[in-house]
Amino acid sequence: MSLMIIDAHEDLAWNMLSLGRDYTRSAALTRKKEQGTNIPSYNGDTLLGWEDYQRGNVAVVFSTLFAAPARASLGSWDTQTYATIDEAHARYKAQLDAYHRLTDENPDKFKIIHTKKELDDLFALRLANQLATPVGLIILMENAEGVHNPDELEMWWRRGVRIIGPAWRGTRFCGGTGEPGSLTKEGFALLEGMASMGFVLDISHMDEKAVLQSLDIYPGTIIASHANAAALLKGTKSNRFLSDCVIRGLLERDGVVGVVPYNRFLLSGWTETDGRACVSLEYVVSQIDYICQFAGDARHVGFGTDFDGGFGVQKAPSGIDTIADLQKIAPLLADKGYSDEDIRAIFAQNWVTILNRCLPGNNP
Repeated sequence: MSLMIIDAHEDLAWNMLSLGRDYTRSAALTRKKEQGTNIPSYNGDTLLGWEDYQRGNVAVVFSTLFAAPARASLGSWDTQTYATIDEAHARYKAQLDAYHRLTDENPDKFKIIHTKKELDDLFALRLANQLATPVGLIILMENAEGVHNPDELEMWWRRGVRIIGPAWRGTRFCGGTGEPGSLTKEGFALLEGMASMGFVLDISHMDEKAVLQSLDIYPGTIIASHANAAALLKGTKSNRFLSDCVIRGLLERDGVVGVVPYNRFLLSGWTETDGRACVSLEYVVSQIDYICQFAGDARHVGFGTDFDGGFGVQKAPSGIDTIADLQKIAPLLADKGYSDEDIRAIFAQNWVTILNRCLPGNNP
């Protein structure tokens, strides 16, 4: 029997609204329908689909609300961008509406998870009927520019958001990828409001200065939903990756890091012309092992694939055709001496621990 998987980062709504992707289909059917269109040139061939979730025993996905600032637009087809806070707010509400439509119209395939009880019920259903079970969606807001002010956080919580990452590029809250900077006054206020509501803080994309401040002051749960260790990416100068200092801080806060199986995040300097063959699944295992060796255990790392998040199968390691192929990592970890319990923790249980820590008991 395959291991249960939790994936801590997928930009499903961005794909649904920008590209019209339908994740109730299989990845194979989506690829077939997109042949002859421009979509594969925009975002590669999809790695995701409901049948693939089922084959891979993917139980839960952290599903993002994500829009980019207009300065980072990918082209006229990229509808999920914003020039103002009001536009960001509108984009994020529309994406959240899209998740609610997806689950309302396909309750047999997807379900938004608000509470521990809903999570427990989902797991019980999987045990009873593993071959046809809804995928649980935990809503993660990536880039908090959609939040007008901290008073608005209650509305986002009520509608299902449970995790917030303040940055993507730099935001009014803090520095981000390629745009360094500390927490701002608005950033401190955002974190205070998040803590009062019980949100998980996702430090992915935050600049290291802001991360270190957050590790010091944020009293709630802290994760890196999708980020790899900088130490294994020799020569990189990007602030997108986690320094040893940040990893140490996350471990001290009992956080979890979601490893990203994206070739550019696995082999420094990789480009598509290098081909997939030069990046094997062993590179993913190395990232997982690095966190485990740093921690001294296997309790602080999981998957945060970012599949379909700006890349498709063409930029994933050889051996991965869809998300179901994450199962191939289990024997590679076993070969390195990881126990069955360790591997179960890496595949899902570490994220379950985080969710049990942060989700409310019964009331959304």
